[in-house]
Amino acid sequence: MKKPEPLPTPPKEDKNTFKTLVQLFGDAALMTDIAEAERRHLYWDKFKYKFQGRSIAPEFLWFYVRNARRVKARRLDLYKDKLLSFQYSITDQALRHLHEFDLNMGGVLGTDSVLPERQNQRLLISTQMEEAIASSQIEGAVATREVAKRMLMAGRAPRDHSERMILNNYLTMRELVKHKHEPLTPELICHFHRLITGGTLKNADKEGVFRDNDDVVVEDATTGEEFYRPPAHKHLKGMLKAFCDLANADDDKQFMHPIVRGIILHFLIGYIHPFVDGNGRTARALFYWYLLKRGYWLVEFLTISRIILRSPSEYAYAYLHTEYDENDLTYFIDFNLNAMNKAMVALKEHLARKMEERRKLPVLLNNTSLNSRQAEVVLWLDQEPARMLTIKEVSNAMRTALQTARTDLNGMVAEGFLDKRVVGKTEYFFASPNFALKVKDAVRS
Repeated sequence: MKKPEPLPTPPKEDKNTFKTLVQLFGDAALMTDIAEAERRHLYWDKFKYKFQGRSIAPEFLWFYVRNARRVKARRLDLYKDKLLSFQYSITDQALRHLHEFDLNMGGVLGTDSVLPERQNQRLLISTQMEEAIASSQIEGAVATREVAKRMLMAGRAPRDHSERMILNNYLTMRELVKHKHEPLTPELICHFHRLITGGTLKNADKEGVFRDNDDVVVEDATTGEEFYRPPAHKHLKGMLKAFCDLANADDDKQFMHPIVRGIILHFLIGYIHPFVDGNGRTARALFYWYLLKRGYWLVEFLTISRIILRSPSEYAYAYLHTEYDENDLTYFIDFNLNAMNKAMVALKEHLARKMEERRKLPVLLNNTSLNSRQAEVVLWLDQEPARMLTIKEVSNAMRTALQTARTDLNGMVAEGFLDKRVVGKTEYFFASPNFALKVKDAVRS
């Protein structure tokens, strides 16, 4: 990817500046277009194209817009000598997203009202797996989603570096919940980092340890072009104290929405870059931890990293635009709120499908000899006909003993729903050739 385009030099004020401003304020159509652009908080490269060919040069309009942004922006000065100073605005779209999240993420959407406890728990496990996989893939893990999820569901040991990254992320996601009532400390940050990076760094001594030099830079993996150089390591202690103070504060004079604060914490780990590697995964984990801490329990069911993975360059540019435009966090806040909104929409769609499945469940139980666990397995395979199951996988998902899972699966073989194949010491169960017809007949009965 390319570096963001540098911002234009502010025009010098002269006798024509006032005339141009009068012209601008008198052009209702142009002012309307500027207001529309500001609702999206465009960076210069997109802003200039929107206003090319207008009566006033894009450079002058950008000068006007940036001054207006600075007037309404909130300041965030976290550390001495302006070394950790930022500004941000809350756009109309951001306010809309925050309102929706407040309505849904604290409990109104509530999965308990949609799914039974066992299905609810399975959805949570599945979501944590998806988040762990996607967060690792953002950082370069090459294992496919299907292979990685099968590894996690079967509980097998990772076979390579990518699978180790994914397993670490998954274990960390589960660990976050245990610490959601604790204050954030540098030691807790290191604990999360150690879990995330265990066995994945070139130097194991760097796991859970803050960097002690300034050799770390953010650069293009292909060309080596430097994009960003983090603050000197001598400031890490003070900056991390300021970071923890921001995470733990609950009596700010100026209200900051908890989700906005969580997004800023996410950004700051990338900005401070306290570790030699694993900063991105740690940042996203801390974001989840913070929202859980503030009561947004539904965040556990959102696979935000999967949304980010669809547009990794936009995620990177959200960081870079912030850094290149005088630390204007609005770019990063807007990107993440949009990603969260897409994850929320995906969750609602998933729950709607599960509600439809739930309507099939009692029909299957009434019209077959299947028990409730077996009926749920049928619904899995109805959604994923090519899926292959193991006894351990079903045991983990259903939270039952291995023998119970074995009995259930073999019973489904006897009923003609499943076939079985043994490879080595592992038994694999999959939909029989008559599976679809048997389900159709059972549901129609």
